[in-house]
Order: sequence, then C-alpha cells, then structure tokens
Amino acid sequence: MKRFDDVIEFHGHACPGLALGYRVGLRVLREFGDRAGDEELVAVVENSSCAVDAVQVMTGCTFGKGNLIFRDYGKQVYTFYTRPSGRGIRIAVNWTKPAETAQEKRMWDRYMKGDRSKQVTAHVHDSKAAKIRSILEADEKTLLTVTRIKEHLPPVASIYPSVTCEECKEKVMEPRARIREGRIVCIPCSERK
Repeated sequence: MKRFDDVIEFHGHACPGLALGYRVGLRVLREFGDRAGDEELVAVVENSSCAVDAVQVMTGCTFGKGNLIFRDYGKQVYTFYTRPSGRGIRIAVNWTKPAETAQEKRMWDRYMKGDRSKQVTAHVHDSKAAKIRSILEADEKTLLTVTRIKEHLPPVASIYPSVTCEECKEKVMEPRARIREGRIVCIPCSERK
C-alpha cells in the first residue's frame, strides 16, 4: 500500500489538500482492495485540487488510463465505481481547517503577497504541518461522509485515430478535430480569428 511519503514524492510537497486526498485514497482501498491496474476502478473527482494527485497515486486511477474523470464542480467530493458491477461509494470531505488567530491571518496574508522572510515562511510551514497532522489523525467518520451508490458507469476509455491539423501540423484525436474553411483543424486553430 502507498504511504503519505509516496504521494508527497509524486506531488512535490506536503500540503493539507494532499493529506485529504491521501485519506480518501485509504478509504477507497479499504472498500475495494487493490489499486486499479487498468480500468476496473473508476474515480470521478469534482475538483482540481492537490487532493486529486493523492487520489491518483493511492488508487491507480489516472487520466491516461481513462479511469479518472474530472467534473469541475469545485467540491471536495470523490466518487468511485468498480467495473463491471457498478458498485460504488461517494466520499464527501467534511474537514474544516482550525480557526486562525488574527496574527496567523496576517502571516498568511503576507505570504500570499510574496513575503518569503524566515519568520513568515516558518509560520506558514508550521501552520501547514499542523493542518496536515489534524487531517492524517482525524477520525474517518468526522473527516469523510461515505455513501454507497450504484449508478451507470461512464463508458470505458475510447482509443481514436489521430489526424493532423492542417493549420499547426500537430496531431489531434479525430473526434476533437474540427472543419474550418474546408480544412481539418484542431480546436485551438478552429478558434483563432
């Protein structure tokens, strides 16, 4: 089983979002067993946060395999299905960051405005570490709401031939190609004026 250090290595740094995705991944593996080798496990993620990197590492669901589906709802919600049963779980994250003092808010504000002084950076790293600890140590029933579901699965990943855009000369998946002035073009080239 993957460890938190494994997701940090993949993501590049430790942060609260990564810890949330790690906890989601642990719950999924407890429910379904092994990571996805192919498309037998499907993840539908409703945000593009750091947590999704942890979900990929923990569950083996990736864009490349076609078993990671992104829905841009801005919610810390993750749905997982198994093929072919369609059995699944929906996981909503309930974590609320600890309240910050006025001093802590000022330090974060300074950091967000580019202040990387030792004092500010040390505070931010300590604050992140405390949040990560609280997530990793949180009781699962408090941290996550898990609902069992059974729904229609999204279709398996399709493999399409590539065609060459007659404008930029780059390859494009055939169903994403467009016709512009009688020529086959990619989406970016079709949108150029």
